Amino acid sequence: MAPILAPSAVLGRLASLPLETYQQGELVLRGGGATGKLLIMTEGAVEVVRGGIRIDEIAEAGAVFGELAVLLDQPHSADVRALRTSTFYVADGRTILRVDPAVALYVAVVLAQRLETVNRHLVEARVRLAQTDQPRQVLRETLDNIGRTLQHGPPL
Repeated sequence: MAPILAPSAVLGRLASLPLETYQQGELVLRGGGATGKLLIMTEGAVEVVRGGIRIDEIAEAGAVFGELAVLLDQPHSADVRALRTSTFYVADGRTILRVDPAVALYVAVVLAQRLETVNRHLVEARVRLAQTDQPRQVLRETLDNIGRTLQHGPPL
């Protein structure tokens, strides 16, 4: 089943926003910083690092960054660094979520998809734990899957 609002539809709506381009190695967002920005990747690849641990690499157009900081009014929770030249539409997060219902809905869909996937990983882990004598391996795989899921990609 397709999401309510596809990444391509949102990217088209954002064409009037300014673009920011980051070169390989540049920091897009700094964990602990507060920019108020909502970034939506148009092209490129980034890595997300939290607490010194690389959580994932993201290379999908439509990936969203900064949404949790904006929604929760808190600093960014992770570093986001460009792995190659990467371009983002950039908006004042609070403003765009308030004035553009399509963008707000898209962010909600991204977050809902992440939550649904995390729930699926947790259920799978419980089933596997009941069937195995290697709980550490199941736990490690589950944590890896959840870490990748809680990133910034668009809904599938």
